[in-house]
Amino acid sequence: MVLTGNHSQLIDNVCTIVVKGHWGNLLKVKNTSAFTSSTIHQVLLQLSLYDYGLSHSFPFFKWLNSIPDYSHSLQCSWAMIHILTKHKHFKTAQHMLEKIANRDFVSSPSVLSTLVRTHDNPEVNSQVLSWLVIHYAKSKMTHDAIQVFEQMSLHEVKPHLHACTVLLNSLLKDGVTHMVWKIYRRMVQVGVVPNMYIYNCLFHACSKAGDVERAEQLLNELDLKGLLPDIFTYNTLLSLYCKKGMHYEALSIQNRMEREGINLDIVSYNSLIYGFCKEGRMREAMRMFSEIKNATPNHVTYTTLIDGYCKTNELEESLKMLGLMEAKGLYPGVVTYNSILRKLCQDGRIRDANKLLSEMSERKVQADNITCNTLINAYCKIGDMKSALKFKNKMLEFGLKPDPFTYKALIHGFCKMNELESAKEVMFSMLDAGFTLGYCTYTWIVDGYCKKDNMDAVLALPDEFLSRGLCLDVSVYRALIRRSCKLERVECAEKLFNHMEGNGISGESVIYTSFAYAYWKAGNASAALGVLEEMARRKLMITVKLYKCFNTSDASERKVSEIFWNHVVDRGLMSRNSMNKIKQMLI
Repeated sequence: MVLTGNHSQLIDNVCTIVVKGHWGNLLKVKNTSAFTSSTIHQVLLQLSLYDYGLSHSFPFFKWLNSIPDYSHSLQCSWAMIHILTKHKHFKTAQHMLEKIANRDFVSSPSVLSTLVRTHDNPEVNSQVLSWLVIHYAKSKMTHDAIQVFEQMSLHEVKPHLHACTVLLNSLLKDGVTHMVWKIYRRMVQVGVVPNMYIYNCLFHACSKAGDVERAEQLLNELDLKGLLPDIFTYNTLLSLYCKKGMHYEALSIQNRMEREGINLDIVSYNSLIYGFCKEGRMREAMRMFSEIKNATPNHVTYTTLIDGYCKTNELEESLKMLGLMEAKGLYPGVVTYNSILRKLCQDGRIRDANKLLSEMSERKVQADNITCNTLINAYCKIGDMKSALKFKNKMLEFGLKPDPFTYKALIHGFCKMNELESAKEVMFSMLDAGFTLGYCTYTWIVDGYCKKDNMDAVLALPDEFLSRGLCLDVSVYRALIRRSCKLERVECAEKLFNHMEGNGISGESVIYTSFAYAYWKAGNASAALGVLEEMARRKLMITVKLYKCFNTSDASERKVSEIFWNHVVDRGLMSRNSMNKIKQMLI
Protein backbone atom coordinates (compact mmCIF):
# COMPACT_ATOMS: atom_id res chain seq x y z
CA MET A 1 0.00 0.00 0.00
CA VAL A 2 1.33 3.45 -0.90
CA LEU A 3 0.80 6.29 1.55
CA THR A 4 -0.52 9.02 -0.72
CA GLY A 5 -3.53 11.31 -1.06
CA ASN A 6 -4.79 14.03 1.24
CA HIS A 7 -4.30 14.12 5.00
CA SER A 8 -7.55 12.29 5.75
CA GLN A 9 -6.72 9.50 3.30
CA LEU A 10 -3.22 9.20 4.76
CA ILE A 11 -4.66 8.66 8.25
CA ASP A 12 -7.14 6.06 6.95
CA ASN A 13 -4.37 4.25 5.06
CA VAL A 14 -2.05 4.12 8.09
CA CYS A 15 -4.90 2.85 10.30
CA THR A 16 -5.75 0.12 7.76
CA ILE A 17 -2.12 -1.04 7.60
CA VAL A 18 -1.88 -1.18 11.41
CA VAL A 19 -5.23 -2.96 11.86
CA LYS A 20 -4.37 -5.56 9.21
CA GLY A 21 -0.99 -6.10 10.78
CA HIS A 22 0.96 -5.27 7.62
CA TRP A 23 3.83 -3.72 9.55
CA GLY A 24 6.21 -4.42 6.67
CA ASN A 25 4.45 -1.80 4.56
CA LEU A 26 4.96 0.81 7.26
CA LEU A 27 8.61 -0.15 7.63
CA LYS A 28 9.11 0.43 3.89
CA VAL A 29 7.97 4.03 4.18
CA LYS A 30 10.98 6.20 3.46
CA ASN A 31 9.24 9.53 3.76
CA THR A 32 9.00 9.56 7.53
CA SER A 33 8.17 13.27 7.37
CA ALA A 34 4.65 12.09 6.60
CA PHE A 35 4.41 11.15 10.28
CA THR A 36 3.83 14.65 11.66
CA SER A 37 2.66 15.20 15.22
CA SER A 38 -0.83 16.08 13.96
CA THR A 39 -1.01 12.94 11.77
CA ILE A 40 0.16 10.61 14.53
CA HIS A 41 -2.24 12.21 17.00
CA GLN A 42 -5.17 11.61 14.63
CA VAL A 43 -4.05 8.03 13.88
CA LEU A 44 -3.84 7.23 17.62
CA LEU A 45 -7.31 8.63 18.23
CA GLN A 46 -8.80 6.76 15.24
CA LEU A 47 -7.14 3.48 16.21
CA SER A 48 -8.48 3.82 19.76
CA LEU A 49 -12.02 3.90 18.35
CA TYR A 50 -11.73 0.35 16.99
CA ASP A 51 -13.13 -2.50 19.06
CA TYR A 52 -9.68 -3.90 19.78
CA GLY A 53 -8.89 -1.69 22.76
CA LEU A 54 -5.14 -1.07 22.91
CA SER A 55 -4.17 -3.86 20.51
CA HIS A 56 -3.49 -1.32 17.73
CA SER A 57 -2.86 2.16 19.16
CA PHE A 58 -0.20 1.22 21.73
CA PRO A 59 1.88 -1.05 19.38
CA PHE A 60 1.81 1.75 16.79
CA PHE A 61 2.88 4.29 19.42
CA LYS A 62 5.82 2.06 20.44
CA TRP A 63 6.73 1.29 16.78
CA LEU A 64 7.21 5.00 16.11
CA ASN A 65 10.14 4.99 18.55
CA SER A 66 12.04 2.74 16.09
CA ILE A 67 12.15 5.57 13.54
CA PRO A 68 15.59 7.24 13.67
CA ASP A 69 15.68 10.73 15.19
CA TYR A 70 12.01 10.54 16.10
CA SER A 71 10.59 11.47 19.51
CA HIS A 72 6.97 11.70 20.53
CA SER A 73 5.49 15.17 20.81
CA LEU A 74 3.76 16.21 24.02
CA GLN A 75 0.43 16.13 22.13
CA CYS A 76 0.92 12.49 21.06
CA SER A 77 2.15 11.34 24.46
CA TRP A 78 -0.81 13.05 26.13
CA ALA A 79 -3.21 11.32 23.71
CA MET A 80 -1.62 7.92 24.43
CA ILE A 81 -1.86 8.50 28.18
CA HIS A 82 -5.56 9.26 27.81
CA ILE A 83 -6.14 6.15 25.68
CA LEU A 84 -4.30 3.96 28.21
CA THR A 85 -6.26 5.48 31.09
CA LYS A 86 -9.58 5.04 29.27
CA HIS A 87 -8.80 1.32 28.87
CA LYS A 88 -7.75 1.10 32.55
CA HIS A 89 -4.04 0.46 31.89
CA PHE A 90 -3.29 2.76 34.83
CA LYS A 91 0.30 1.76 35.68
CA THR A 92 1.54 2.22 32.12
CA ALA A 93 -0.32 5.52 31.76
CA GLN A 94 1.03 6.79 35.09
CA HIS A 95 4.61 5.82 34.22
CA MET A 96 4.36 7.62 30.86
CA LEU A 97 2.82 10.69 32.52
CA GLU A 98 5.65 10.93 35.05
CA LYS A 99 8.22 10.79 32.22
CA ILE A 100 6.65 13.70 30.32
CA ALA A 101 5.99 15.63 33.55
CA ASN A 102 9.73 15.72 34.24
CA ARG A 103 10.67 16.39 30.60
CA ASP A 104 8.12 18.94 29.35
CA PHE A 105 6.59 22.06 30.86
CA VAL A 106 3.29 20.28 31.45
CA SER A 107 2.41 22.40 34.49
CA SER A 108 2.59 25.64 32.48
CA PRO A 109 -0.96 27.13 32.49
CA SER A 110 -0.98 27.79 28.73
CA VAL A 111 0.32 24.29 27.86
CA LEU A 112 -1.97 22.55 30.33
CA SER A 113 -5.02 24.53 29.20
CA THR A 114 -4.43 23.39 25.59
CA LEU A 115 -3.94 19.75 26.64
CA VAL A 116 -7.09 19.69 28.79
CA ARG A 117 -9.21 21.06 25.93
CA THR A 118 -7.81 18.41 23.53
CA HIS A 119 -9.60 15.59 25.37
CA ASP A 120 -13.04 16.22 26.78
CA ASN A 121 -13.60 12.97 28.69
CA PRO A 122 -14.13 14.37 32.25
CA GLU A 123 -13.44 11.06 33.99
CA VAL A 124 -10.14 10.49 32.18
CA ASN A 125 -9.09 14.13 32.57
CA SER A 126 -9.81 13.89 36.30
CA GLN A 127 -7.70 10.72 36.63
CA VAL A 128 -4.72 11.98 34.56
CA LEU A 129 -4.58 15.46 36.12
CA SER A 130 -4.96 14.03 39.63
CA TRP A 131 -1.95 11.78 38.95
CA LEU A 132 -0.06 14.86 37.78
CA VAL A 133 -0.87 16.75 40.99
CA ILE A 134 0.28 13.75 43.07
CA HIS A 135 3.51 13.36 41.07
CA TYR A 136 4.50 17.02 41.41
CA ALA A 137 3.54 17.16 45.10
CA LYS A 138 5.54 14.02 45.93
CA SER A 139 8.49 15.33 43.88
CA LYS A 140 8.54 18.48 46.07
CA MET A 141 7.48 20.56 43.05
CA THR A 142 4.64 22.13 45.01
CA HIS A 143 4.31 25.20 42.79
CA ASP A 144 3.76 22.97 39.74
CA ALA A 145 1.23 20.87 41.65
CA ILE A 146 -0.71 24.05 42.54
CA GLN A 147 -0.68 25.21 38.90
CA VAL A 148 -2.15 21.88 37.75
CA PHE A 149 -4.76 22.02 40.52
CA GLU A 150 -5.76 25.57 39.54
CA GLN A 151 -6.14 24.57 35.88
CA MET A 152 -8.39 21.70 36.98
CA SER A 153 -10.52 24.19 38.90
CA LEU A 154 -10.59 26.57 35.92
CA HIS A 155 -11.75 23.83 33.54
CA GLU A 156 -14.16 22.39 36.15
CA VAL A 157 -12.30 19.08 36.29
CA LYS A 158 -12.94 17.44 39.65
CA PRO A 159 -9.72 16.24 41.34
CA HIS A 160 -9.55 12.89 43.11
CA LEU A 161 -9.72 13.02 46.89
CA HIS A 162 -6.27 11.39 47.19
CA ALA A 163 -4.70 14.12 45.02
CA CYS A 164 -6.18 16.79 47.30
CA THR A 165 -4.82 15.02 50.40
CA VAL A 166 -1.31 14.65 48.93
CA LEU A 167 -1.24 18.31 47.85
CA LEU A 168 -2.44 19.59 51.23
CA ASN A 169 0.18 17.46 53.03
CA SER A 170 2.88 18.81 50.71
CA LEU A 171 1.85 22.40 51.49
CA LEU A 172 1.94 21.65 55.22
CA LYS A 173 5.47 20.20 54.94
CA ASP A 174 6.55 23.38 53.10
CA GLY A 175 4.94 25.49 55.83
CA VAL A 176 2.66 27.27 53.33
CA THR A 177 -0.42 27.10 55.58
CA HIS A 178 -2.29 29.99 53.89
CA MET A 179 -2.36 27.99 50.62
CA VAL A 180 -3.90 25.01 52.44
CA TRP A 181 -7.11 27.00 52.96
CA LYS A 182 -7.12 28.34 49.40
CA ILE A 183 -6.77 24.83 47.93
CA TYR A 184 -9.42 23.52 50.34
CA ARG A 185 -11.92 26.17 49.24
CA ARG A 186 -11.26 25.39 45.56
CA MET A 187 -11.70 21.63 46.01
CA VAL A 188 -15.02 22.15 47.80
CA GLN A 189 -16.16 24.52 45.02
CA VAL A 190 -15.63 21.82 42.36
CA GLY A 191 -17.59 19.28 44.38
CA VAL A 192 -14.94 17.30 46.30
CA VAL A 193 -16.43 16.08 49.58
CA PRO A 194 -13.76 16.23 52.34
CA ASN A 195 -13.15 13.15 54.48
CA MET A 196 -11.28 12.82 57.78
CA TYR A 197 -7.90 12.78 55.99
CA ILE A 198 -8.66 16.22 54.55
CA TYR A 199 -9.98 17.52 57.86
CA ASN A 200 -6.86 16.25 59.64
CA CYS A 201 -4.74 18.26 57.18
CA LEU A 202 -6.81 21.32 58.09
CA PHE A 203 -6.40 20.67 61.83
CA HIS A 204 -2.66 20.31 61.24
CA ALA A 205 -2.66 23.71 59.46
CA CYS A 206 -4.45 25.24 62.48
CA SER A 207 -1.88 23.71 64.83
CA LYS A 208 1.05 25.05 62.77
CA ALA A 209 -0.47 28.54 62.70
CA GLY A 210 -1.55 28.37 66.37
CA ASP A 211 -5.11 29.13 65.23
CA VAL A 212 -7.31 27.83 68.06
CA GLU A 213 -10.48 29.58 66.88
CA ARG A 214 -10.38 28.00 63.43
CA ALA A 215 -9.61 24.56 64.89
CA GLU A 216 -12.69 24.80 67.11
CA GLN A 217 -14.81 25.85 64.13
CA LEU A 218 -13.61 22.75 62.28
CA LEU A 219 -14.49 20.55 65.25
CA ASN A 220 -18.02 22.00 65.28
CA GLU A 221 -18.24 21.41 61.53
CA LEU A 222 -17.36 17.73 62.04
CA ASP A 223 -20.09 17.42 64.68
CA LEU A 224 -22.67 18.97 62.34
CA LYS A 225 -21.67 16.63 59.50
CA GLY A 226 -21.72 13.58 61.76
CA LEU A 227 -18.03 12.83 61.05
CA LEU A 228 -16.12 11.20 63.92
CA PRO A 229 -12.69 12.66 64.76
CA ASP A 230 -9.93 10.06 65.02
CA ILE A 231 -6.83 9.78 67.22
CA PHE A 232 -4.83 12.03 64.84
CA THR A 233 -7.49 14.77 65.07
CA TYR A 234 -7.54 14.70 68.85
CA ASN A 235 -3.74 14.55 69.15
CA THR A 236 -3.44 17.61 66.90
CA LEU A 237 -5.94 19.49 69.09
CA LEU A 238 -4.18 18.37 72.29
CA SER A 239 -0.85 19.60 70.93
CA LEU A 240 -2.36 22.96 69.93
CA TYR A 241 -4.07 23.54 73.28
CA CYS A 242 -1.02 22.47 75.30
CA LYS A 243 1.33 24.74 73.31
CA LYS A 244 -1.05 27.62 74.01
CA GLY A 245 -1.22 26.77 77.74
CA MET A 246 -4.96 26.02 77.46
CA HIS A 247 -5.05 23.20 80.01
CA TYR A 248 -8.80 23.17 80.61
CA GLU A 249 -9.48 22.79 76.87
CA ALA A 250 -6.82 20.07 76.56
CA LEU A 251 -8.34 18.09 79.45
CA SER A 252 -11.78 18.53 77.82
CA ILE A 253 -10.41 16.82 74.70
CA GLN A 254 -9.02 14.03 76.89
CA ASN A 255 -12.46 13.54 78.46
CA ARG A 256 -14.12 13.56 75.04
CA MET A 257 -11.71 10.89 73.78
CA GLU A 258 -12.48 8.70 76.78
CA ARG A 259 -16.26 9.15 76.27
CA GLU A 260 -15.92 8.12 72.64
CA GLY A 261 -13.87 5.05 73.55
CA ILE A 262 -10.65 6.34 71.92
CA ASN A 263 -7.62 5.35 73.98
CA LEU A 264 -4.98 8.00 74.47
CA ASP A 265 -1.70 6.94 72.86
CA ILE A 266 1.77 8.05 73.92
CA VAL A 267 1.56 11.08 71.59
CA SER A 268 -1.57 12.22 73.48
CA TYR A 269 0.09 11.79 76.89
CA ASN A 270 3.28 13.51 75.71
CA SER A 271 1.29 16.59 74.67
CA LEU A 272 -0.51 16.79 78.01
CA ILE A 273 2.72 16.29 79.95
CA TYR A 274 4.46 18.95 77.81
CA GLY A 275 1.65 21.42 78.52
CA PHE A 276 2.13 21.09 82.28
CA CYS A 277 5.95 21.13 82.05
CA LYS A 278 5.86 24.27 79.88
CA GLU A 279 3.96 26.05 82.67
CA GLY A 280 6.26 24.66 85.39
CA ARG A 281 3.43 22.56 86.84
CA MET A 282 5.56 19.49 87.50
CA ARG A 283 3.19 17.94 90.07
CA GLU A 284 0.40 17.77 87.45
CA ALA A 285 2.90 16.57 84.83
CA MET A 286 3.99 13.69 87.07
CA ARG A 287 0.39 12.83 87.90
CA MET A 288 -0.34 12.58 84.18
CA PHE A 289 2.80 10.45 83.78
CA SER A 290 1.59 8.05 86.50
CA GLU A 291 -1.83 7.78 84.78
CA ILE A 292 -0.41 6.51 81.46
CA LYS A 293 -2.26 3.36 80.42
CA ASN A 294 -2.44 1.39 77.16
CA ALA A 295 0.76 3.19 76.13
CA THR A 296 4.48 3.03 76.88
CA PRO A 297 6.50 6.15 77.83
CA ASN A 298 9.20 6.87 75.25
CA HIS A 299 12.23 9.16 74.84
CA VAL A 300 9.99 12.19 74.31
CA THR A 301 8.07 11.51 77.55
CA TYR A 302 11.16 11.30 79.74
CA THR A 303 13.01 14.14 77.98
CA THR A 304 9.98 16.43 78.43
CA LEU A 305 9.89 15.69 82.18
CA ILE A 306 13.67 16.07 82.55
CA ASP A 307 13.54 19.42 80.75
CA GLY A 308 10.58 20.49 82.89
CA TYR A 309 12.44 19.76 86.12
CA CYS A 310 15.52 21.60 84.84
CA LYS A 311 13.44 24.69 84.07
CA THR A 312 11.90 24.64 87.56
CA ASN A 313 15.37 24.45 89.13
CA GLU A 314 14.87 20.87 90.32
CA LEU A 315 18.06 19.38 88.95
CA GLU A 316 18.09 16.43 91.36
CA GLU A 317 14.58 15.44 90.25
CA SER A 318 15.65 15.65 86.60
CA LEU A 319 18.63 13.36 87.35
CA LYS A 320 16.28 10.89 89.09
CA MET A 321 14.09 10.91 86.00
CA LEU A 322 17.19 10.29 83.89
CA GLY A 323 17.99 7.24 86.03
CA LEU A 324 14.41 5.98 85.67
CA MET A 325 14.63 6.44 81.92
CA GLU A 326 17.80 4.36 81.71
CA ALA A 327 16.31 1.69 83.99
CA LYS A 328 13.55 1.27 81.39
CA GLY A 329 16.19 0.58 78.74
CA LEU A 330 15.80 4.02 77.12
CA TYR A 331 19.15 5.72 76.75
CA PRO A 332 19.20 9.52 76.57
CA GLY A 333 19.87 11.22 73.26
CA VAL A 334 21.40 14.61 72.57
CA VAL A 335 18.12 16.49 73.31
CA THR A 336 17.92 14.93 76.79
CA TYR A 337 21.56 15.71 77.56
CA ASN A 338 21.15 19.30 76.32
CA SER A 339 18.42 19.99 78.89
CA ILE A 340 20.66 18.88 81.78
CA LEU A 341 23.73 20.61 80.34
CA ARG A 342 21.80 23.88 80.08
CA LYS A 343 20.81 23.68 83.74
CA LEU A 344 24.32 22.76 84.92
CA CYS A 345 25.75 25.72 83.00
CA GLN A 346 23.08 28.08 84.37
CA ASP A 347 24.11 27.00 87.87
CA GLY A 348 27.76 27.60 87.03
CA ARG A 349 28.59 23.88 87.34
CA ILE A 350 30.75 23.82 84.22
CA ARG A 351 32.98 21.01 85.53
CA ASP A 352 29.89 18.79 85.91
CA ALA A 353 28.76 19.88 82.44
CA ASN A 354 32.08 18.71 81.00
CA LYS A 355 31.72 15.37 82.81
CA LEU A 356 28.31 14.97 81.19
CA LEU A 357 29.86 15.81 77.84
CA SER A 358 32.44 13.04 78.37
CA GLU A 359 29.60 10.65 79.19
CA MET A 360 27.93 11.63 75.90
CA SER A 361 31.15 10.87 74.06
CA GLU A 362 31.53 7.48 75.78
CA ARG A 363 27.96 6.57 74.83
CA LYS A 364 28.60 7.79 71.27
CA VAL A 365 25.91 10.48 71.53
CA GLN A 366 26.92 13.11 68.98
CA ALA A 367 26.93 16.67 70.32
CA ASP A 368 24.96 19.22 68.28
CA ASN A 369 25.05 23.01 67.96
CA ILE A 370 22.88 23.45 71.07
CA THR A 371 25.32 21.35 73.13
CA CYS A 372 28.33 23.36 72.02
CA ASN A 373 26.60 26.76 72.19
CA THR A 374 25.45 26.02 75.74
CA LEU A 375 29.03 25.47 76.91
CA ILE A 376 30.48 28.33 74.84
CA ASN A 377 27.89 30.70 76.31
CA ALA A 378 28.63 29.43 79.83
CA TYR A 379 32.37 30.12 79.43
CA CYS A 380 31.63 33.57 77.95
CA LYS A 381 29.42 34.46 80.92
CA ILE A 382 32.23 33.77 83.40
CA GLY A 383 34.74 35.57 81.18
CA ASP A 384 36.78 32.46 80.32
CA MET A 385 37.20 33.39 76.66
CA LYS A 386 40.15 31.06 76.15
CA SER A 387 37.96 28.03 77.01
CA ALA A 388 35.09 29.45 74.94
CA LEU A 389 37.33 29.66 71.85
CA LYS A 390 38.76 26.23 72.59
CA PHE A 391 35.25 24.82 72.64
CA LYS A 392 34.41 26.63 69.41
CA ASN A 393 37.34 24.77 67.80
CA LYS A 394 36.05 21.52 69.31
CA MET A 395 32.72 22.31 67.67
CA LEU A 396 34.48 22.35 64.29
CA GLU A 397 36.15 19.03 65.15
CA PHE A 398 32.65 17.57 65.68
CA GLY A 399 31.85 18.56 62.09
CA LEU A 400 29.51 21.36 63.22
CA LYS A 401 29.40 24.94 61.96
CA PRO A 402 29.09 28.00 64.22
CA ASP A 403 25.66 29.61 63.95
CA PRO A 404 24.51 33.15 64.88
CA PHE A 405 24.13 32.14 68.55
CA THR A 406 27.79 30.97 68.65
CA TYR A 407 29.09 34.24 67.25
CA LYS A 408 26.82 36.43 69.43
CA ALA A 409 27.88 34.60 72.60
CA LEU A 410 31.57 35.17 71.76
CA ILE A 411 31.03 38.84 70.81
CA HIS A 412 29.14 39.47 74.05
CA GLY A 413 31.81 37.64 76.05
CA PHE A 414 34.67 39.67 74.57
CA CYS A 415 32.74 42.94 75.10
CA LYS A 416 32.16 42.04 78.77
CA MET A 417 35.90 41.49 79.13
CA ASN A 418 36.61 44.82 77.33
CA GLU A 419 38.46 42.91 74.59
CA LEU A 420 36.78 44.99 71.89
CA GLU A 421 39.22 44.26 69.06
CA SER A 422 38.60 40.52 69.54
CA ALA A 423 34.84 41.21 69.64
CA LYS A 424 35.13 43.05 66.31
CA GLU A 425 37.08 40.20 64.73
CA VAL A 426 34.35 37.73 65.71
CA MET A 427 31.75 40.19 64.39
CA PHE A 428 33.47 40.37 61.01
CA SER A 429 33.83 36.56 60.96
CA MET A 430 30.09 36.35 61.53
CA LEU A 431 29.45 38.64 58.56
CA ASP A 432 31.92 36.68 56.40
CA ALA A 433 29.96 33.53 57.27
CA GLY A 434 26.87 35.11 55.69
CA PHE A 435 24.94 36.01 58.86
CA THR A 436 23.40 39.40 59.55
CA LEU A 437 24.02 41.43 62.69
CA GLY A 438 21.21 42.54 64.96
CA TYR A 439 20.99 45.81 66.85
CA CYS A 440 22.13 44.17 70.12
CA THR A 441 25.46 43.09 68.57
CA TYR A 442 26.34 46.65 67.58
CA THR A 443 25.07 47.84 70.97
CA TRP A 444 27.61 45.72 72.87
CA ILE A 445 30.51 47.08 70.79
CA VAL A 446 29.35 50.73 70.89
CA ASP A 447 28.75 50.46 74.65
CA GLY A 448 32.22 49.01 75.12
CA TYR A 449 33.94 51.87 73.27
CA CYS A 450 31.72 54.40 75.04
CA LYS A 451 32.89 53.07 78.44
CA LYS A 452 36.46 53.55 77.24
CA ASP A 453 35.48 57.03 75.99
CA ASN A 454 36.78 56.01 72.57
CA MET A 455 34.04 57.16 70.18
CA ASP A 456 36.65 57.52 67.41
CA ALA A 457 36.69 53.71 67.24
CA VAL A 458 32.90 53.77 66.67
CA LEU A 459 33.34 56.38 63.92
CA ALA A 460 35.97 54.15 62.27
CA LEU A 461 33.63 51.13 62.04
CA PRO A 462 31.95 52.02 58.68
CA ASP A 463 35.37 52.41 57.01
CA GLU A 464 36.42 49.04 58.45
CA PHE A 465 33.40 47.49 56.76
CA LEU A 466 34.45 48.99 53.44
CA SER A 467 38.13 48.00 53.83
CA ARG A 468 37.06 44.37 54.36
CA GLY A 469 34.82 44.41 51.29
CA LEU A 470 31.67 44.04 53.38
CA CYS A 471 28.32 45.54 52.48
CA LEU A 472 27.84 48.92 54.13
CA ASP A 473 24.14 49.73 54.03
CA VAL A 474 21.72 51.80 56.07
CA SER A 475 21.29 49.01 58.68
CA VAL A 476 24.89 49.49 59.91
CA TYR A 477 24.51 53.25 60.27
CA ARG A 478 21.04 52.84 61.80
CA ALA A 479 22.39 50.65 64.62
CA LEU A 480 25.46 52.84 65.31
CA ILE A 481 23.52 56.12 65.23
CA ARG A 482 20.63 54.79 67.29
CA ARG A 483 22.93 53.50 70.04
CA SER A 484 25.10 56.63 70.04
CA CYS A 485 21.96 58.76 70.48
CA LYS A 486 20.74 56.48 73.27
CA LEU A 487 24.08 56.96 75.06
CA GLU A 488 23.72 60.75 74.57
CA ARG A 489 26.77 60.81 72.28
CA VAL A 490 24.91 62.97 69.73
CA GLU A 491 28.07 64.51 68.29
CA CYS A 492 29.33 61.04 67.35
CA ALA A 493 25.91 60.22 65.86
CA GLU A 494 26.03 63.43 63.75
CA LYS A 495 29.45 62.50 62.36
CA LEU A 496 28.17 59.02 61.50
CA PHE A 497 25.17 60.62 59.76
CA ASN A 498 27.46 62.85 57.67
CA HIS A 499 29.61 59.83 56.78
CA MET A 500 26.46 57.94 55.74
CA GLU A 501 25.23 60.75 53.47
CA GLY A 502 28.75 61.06 52.06
CA ASN A 503 28.44 57.44 50.94
CA GLY A 504 25.15 58.23 49.18
CA ILE A 505 22.94 56.52 51.78
CA SER A 506 19.78 58.33 52.91
CA GLY A 507 18.49 58.22 56.47
CA GLU A 508 15.15 56.62 57.38
CA SER A 509 12.56 56.81 60.17
CA VAL A 510 14.63 55.12 62.92
CA ILE A 511 17.65 57.37 62.33
CA TYR A 512 15.65 60.62 62.23
CA THR A 513 13.51 59.63 65.25
CA SER A 514 16.70 58.77 67.19
CA PHE A 515 18.11 62.26 66.52
CA ALA A 516 14.83 64.03 67.30
CA TYR A 517 14.38 62.17 70.59
CA ALA A 518 18.04 62.66 71.61
CA TYR A 519 17.85 66.42 70.90
CA TRP A 520 14.56 66.67 72.82
CA LYS A 521 15.98 64.87 75.88
CA ALA A 522 19.07 67.12 75.78
CA GLY A 523 16.80 70.19 75.93
CA ASN A 524 17.50 71.25 72.33
CA ALA A 525 13.84 71.61 71.32
CA SER A 526 14.49 73.63 68.15
CA ALA A 527 16.86 70.97 66.76
CA ALA A 528 14.37 68.20 67.66
CA LEU A 529 11.45 70.00 65.98
CA GLY A 530 13.63 70.70 62.97
CA VAL A 531 14.25 66.96 62.57
CA LEU A 532 10.50 66.23 62.88
CA GLU A 533 9.79 68.88 60.19
CA GLU A 534 12.33 67.17 57.92
CA MET A 535 10.63 63.81 58.56
CA ALA A 536 7.26 65.33 57.63
CA ARG A 537 8.77 66.80 54.45
CA ARG A 538 10.23 63.40 53.50
CA LYS A 539 7.04 61.59 54.56
CA LEU A 540 8.90 59.32 57.01
CA MET A 541 6.31 57.72 59.29
CA ILE A 542 6.70 56.40 62.85
CA THR A 543 5.20 52.95 63.44
CA VAL A 544 3.94 51.39 66.68
CA LYS A 545 7.05 49.20 66.77
CA LEU A 546 9.29 52.26 66.51
CA TYR A 547 7.29 54.07 69.21
CA LYS A 548 7.88 51.13 71.60
CA CYS A 549 11.65 51.46 71.07
CA PHE A 550 11.65 55.05 72.38
CA ASN A 551 8.78 55.07 74.86
CA THR A 552 10.10 55.18 78.42
CA SER A 553 8.88 53.63 81.66
CA ASP A 554 10.93 56.12 83.72
CA ALA A 555 8.45 58.35 85.61
CA SER A 556 10.84 61.37 85.52
CA GLU A 557 11.15 61.15 81.73
CA ARG A 558 7.50 60.35 81.03
CA LYS A 559 6.25 63.96 80.96
CA VAL A 560 9.07 65.05 78.63
CA SER A 561 8.33 62.00 76.45
CA GLU A 562 4.58 62.76 76.27
CA ILE A 563 5.21 66.30 74.97
CA PHE A 564 7.61 64.94 72.35
CA TRP A 565 5.06 62.38 71.06
CA ASN A 566 2.38 65.09 70.95
CA HIS A 567 4.63 67.02 68.53
CA VAL A 568 5.03 63.84 66.48
CA VAL A 569 1.24 63.40 66.23
CA ASP A 570 0.70 67.13 65.41
CA ARG A 571 2.97 66.76 62.37
CA GLY A 572 1.07 63.71 61.09
CA LEU A 573 4.07 61.40 61.52
CA MET A 574 1.87 58.60 62.84
CA SER A 575 -0.99 56.96 60.96
CA ARG A 576 -4.45 57.00 62.55
CA ASN A 577 -4.24 53.22 62.96
CA SER A 578 -0.89 53.48 64.81
CA MET A 579 -2.25 56.20 67.07
CA ASN A 580 -5.28 54.06 68.01
CA LYS A 581 -3.01 51.10 68.82
CA ILE A 582 -0.81 53.28 71.03
CA LYS A 583 -3.86 54.67 72.88
CA GLN A 584 -5.00 51.08 73.60
CA MET A 585 -1.53 50.26 74.93
CA LEU A 586 -1.64 53.23 77.32
CA ILE A 587 -5.06 52.35 78.77
